[in-house]
Amino acid sequence: MDGNLQAALAAVTPRGNAHDAGPPISRIVAEVALRCPGEDITLGEMAEAFGDRAFGLLILMLCLPSLIPLMASVFGTPMLILGIQMGMGRRVPKLPGFLARRSIRRGDLLRLSGSSSKWLRRIEQYVKPRPGFFTSPLGDRLFGWLTAYVAIMLIMPGPGTNGPPAFGNIVMALGLVEHDSKVIGLGMAITLAGCIFATVVLALLGWGVAAALGWMF
Repeated sequence: MDGNLQAALAAVTPRGNAHDAGPPISRIVAEVALRCPGEDITLGEMAEAFGDRAFGLLILMLCLPSLIPLMASVFGTPMLILGIQMGMGRRVPKLPGFLARRSIRRGDLLRLSGSSSKWLRRIEQYVKPRPGFFTSPLGDRLFGWLTAYVAIMLIMPGPGTNGPPAFGNIVMALGLVEHDSKVIGLGMAITLAGCIFATVVLALLGWGVAAALGWMF
């Protein structure tokens, strides 16, 4: 068994003590590895294994690679589907076949769990179950539509526009999985700021291209 996998699995404790098991992302990844055997873990397996936690888990797993340059647009469409479903009030995701069959290699998942940024590691220290407005059904809908906004920004990448929305969405998803209203709220603020920044950059690029074409023709 891979040494990283052994270390991650060793961090998982019984469910009642789960929040003493180390950084949330590493613990969540270890839980995925426990519940979904095999070298390739499909999104459908995750959705089935995690039930009402599946939205947050799947969005988190899709967002982590989005921090890697040139990878963000690959995961934008699945995130858009999940965001719209959640925004429309679904409690568990209903994945179309092409999305359910999409897989993440176990080794890649473990590497992503260890590549969290310094700021994300700081936020992880404060994540814990805290019910509130953002863990309510209305909060879930807001989460979903904001995730759909992020997905559109990832599908239409511009220079420097992927990272801020994706980072905020990771914080949101981490709070959702852990039922932490404060962290979800923090993630929403970061996400909204990142999406506004990305929208402005893309609008300026579009204006620049249109102006250049107008000058040429």
